[in-house]
Amino acid sequence: MAKKSADEDLLASVTLAVGQEELLLDRAVQEVVAAARAADADTDVRDLTSEQLQPGTLAELTSPSLFAERKVVVVRNAQDLSADTIKDVKAYLGAPAEEITLVLLHAGGVKGKGLLDAARKAGAREVACPKMTKPADRLAFVRQEFRATGRSATPEACQALVDAIGSDLRELASAVSQLTADVEGTIDEAVVGRYYTGRAEASSFTVADRAVEGRAAEALEALRWSLATGVAPVMITSALAQGVRAIGKLSSARGGRPADLARELGMPPWKIDRVRQQMRGWTPDGVAVALRAVAEADAGVKGGGDDPEYALEKAVVAIARAARSRGRG
Repeated sequence: MAKKSADEDLLASVTLAVGQEELLLDRAVQEVVAAARAADADTDVRDLTSEQLQPGTLAELTSPSLFAERKVVVVRNAQDLSADTIKDVKAYLGAPAEEITLVLLHAGGVKGKGLLDAARKAGAREVACPKMTKPADRLAFVRQEFRATGRSATPEACQALVDAIGSDLRELASAVSQLTADVEGTIDEAVVGRYYTGRAEASSFTVADRAVEGRAAEALEALRWSLATGVAPVMITSALAQGVRAIGKLSSARGGRPADLARELGMPPWKIDRVRQQMRGWTPDGVAVALRAVAEADAGVKGGGDDPEYALEKAVVAIARAARSRGRG
């Protein structure tokens, strides 16, 4: 049997997009609609919520047309369809109409699982749209976005973009699009910093990086910017803790290649290189002092003190001094 082209796959009778990541769900729909309109510019697109798809509605939408027009029928939140409408959809899955592509958006999980199983059993083309809750997933997403544009971005640039933008995939995708449109050549951390100065410097991780590098004035500036732009103090203490712990873990680890240390310590290889640069002024006593400072700041921002901002400033200064403890002996 001849191998189907990508467009033919997109125009499968039924596409099942499963997950809760809105950007990915929307993209799954957009890809199908674009393929349908490439095949027929006059394609009729019907985009319905679960409430709009009542019993009998699907039969009306998929009934033969006098002009045999191509049609895309999108059903959002299919897990919320009524029992009678689910019966209609299951019946349709057994005998889908020609020139019509049905796109079912389903959150996954237990609710509406019968419909999910029926669509899979019927051979629906499936697109995974999982919610990206882990930082590593968002980092992988950014890397894939750059690859999709045919452009190169350094690992540090991808991480800086995630740190600056946060968890919103739409904003991350938009940022990648802007950078690739405006910047020639490889996109590095400096480029991300220029474009997202306010946001990148407001990042809790920027505060931590400057502190563990011993750059007290820059760390305090970043801290004040962070607090002024609404970054939660607890996020900053968390970043400070991660930064100091990374110094401690790497300083006590056996020597070796970044890839080997990355596996041993649970860090990406590029971060091993960064932490190696940051740890040059540190001593074991300095790490201990910094960890105590972070613990005191954490207690201060969680209700143990009257002034969370002062607690953070005190911790940042203590960490920056600890970072320069080697050579002061």
